[in-house]
Amino acid sequence: MPFSGPPVMPAARPSRWLPFVPAAIYLGVRGTGMLVLAAAADTGLTDRLTAWDGLWYLKIAAHGYDLGPIPDADGHPNPFTRRAFFPAYPALLHALSAATGLNLTAAALLVSAVAGLVTAYGLARLGRIVRGGSRRAGHLLVALFAAAPMGIVLSMAYTEALFCALAVWVLVALLERRWLPAALGTAAAGLVRPTSLALVVVVVAAALLALHRRRDGLRPLAAALLAPAGLFGYLWWTGLRVHPEAGLFTRLGTWSELEQQGWATRFDGGAATLRFLRDAPWSGDGMTLLTVAVVLASVVLPAVALRGRLEWPLTGYAVLVMVQCLGSTSLMHAKPRLLLPAFTLLIPAAIGLAKRRRGTVVLILTAATAVSAWYGAYALTVWKYAI
Repeated sequence: MPFSGPPVMPAARPSRWLPFVPAAIYLGVRGTGMLVLAAAADTGLTDRLTAWDGLWYLKIAAHGYDLGPIPDADGHPNPFTRRAFFPAYPALLHALSAATGLNLTAAALLVSAVAGLVTAYGLARLGRIVRGGSRRAGHLLVALFAAAPMGIVLSMAYTEALFCALAVWVLVALLERRWLPAALGTAAAGLVRPTSLALVVVVVAAALLALHRRRDGLRPLAAALLAPAGLFGYLWWTGLRVHPEAGLFTRLGTWSELEQQGWATRFDGGAATLRFLRDAPWSGDGMTLLTVAVVLASVVLPAVALRGRLEWPLTGYAVLVMVQCLGSTSLMHAKPRLLLPAFTLLIPAAIGLAKRRRGTVVLILTAATAVSAWYGAYALTVWKYAI
């Protein structure tokens, strides 16, 4: 009898619960952070989740931008300060509240929760389709993102969750060469945060490269034209409202002017960040030291991504987010929050963890979740300054 080889075993059918894994991981990690915050808060949990910038977004959602003058960073009344906050998130809160009857606070927390879940599924897919990726790497990427040091902001009335939801699916579409979804997502993200500049640059660069290589017809050209519309449209509109008689370039620079007037924030090439890194280790404050660790890690991780041959749009996007964040004079202790959108830097770590034993993975993720929960609770209940 001829040798026919070993019997072929039928492929194992995926578990029926598999589609729910990204949501379960995300909710489990973020739920832990919320429980620790609830235990630490001496006031209502809702008050903590709507603190700082959250109050601004709720006021804009309720009354629009024209609320009269408020003091800027120098104490001078300025009627335009609120326009430094991009419009998509408060507009979405207003629309959801009007459509459902929810109050604006509930609408804000619901939008952030849903956006976080959308991000989780995007990360799961991204971790699966990248070079060297797998389903397990995708799930671990969700866990690492949710357990980021400032992950608590994903559950707050802030724009990080909404922006990350758009950004991750833009990057997925870009890797899959689906130009229209990538362009539309980038245009929408441009109405959420100035961080969208990183998406605009990467999508336009990828589109121009595709045109140079004569790939995908004219779709890359359409993407290159559409992707900047949201960001530059809002910058132009803001300039039109503040300086109606000014020229185009002055109008486009108005938002930066408002940032500097309202929060003394400007791009200085990283000089302020370097001074912070020089002086911070002597403070002895736990939040300061962890902020230093996050900043230093963000500088090292791009090199790890390059060594791991991460696709250039993912590395380029993260580096641009990092440059925007670390190159500005914005609040130093807000840096871990502002670096959250650079989630693609976590991909090499997720791929590496996917090759480790389960016990090692559980230990690392448990530690990360605990640090994230402590950091978020400390930032919102003990730390006296804005995040």
